[in-house]
Amino acid sequence: MKLAALASVAVLILIMAALAFLAQKSRQMQPEAGMVNHHLRPCPEQPHCMCSEPGTPAHQRVEPLKADWPTLREALQRMGGTIHQDDGHYLHASFRSPLFGFVDDLEARLDKPGLIQIRSASRVGHSDLGANRRRIERLRQCIDALKKR
Repeated sequence: MKLAALASVAVLILIMAALAFLAQKSRQMQPEAGMVNHHLRPCPEQPHCMCSEPGTPAHQRVEPLKADWPTLREALQRMGGTIHQDDGHYLHASFRSPLFGFVDDLEARLDKPGLIQIRSASRVGHSDLGANRRRIERLRQCIDALKKR
């Protein structure tokens, strides 16, 4: 019984150490951000990326945002995002997870006035357990709330 408990604790410590290592790695990585042919980059095959650009596979697809650029900026800042680049047509921001500090990148592209294409992806790992999809939906809710003021 004691041996099983010690083994369980050892496995838990190893898992926590691996997660802490990956989180540190995500903070040190340079983001793969920017546009390709005037569109946000396509998502990799891993499920840790969501995007609204046409041609995105259904399991990674989200709807574009209906907002103006200043409202997008304000919503991102209210959600705790750090904006790294913004030229009025393309924006790159990052978010850190509360527990381990994993970094996720969020990009936006002004498609036409009032319509913003969006991409959110984790820097490391295979799955994000739905974090990027939830972030985009929270962003959508925050924008809707700001529009009602």
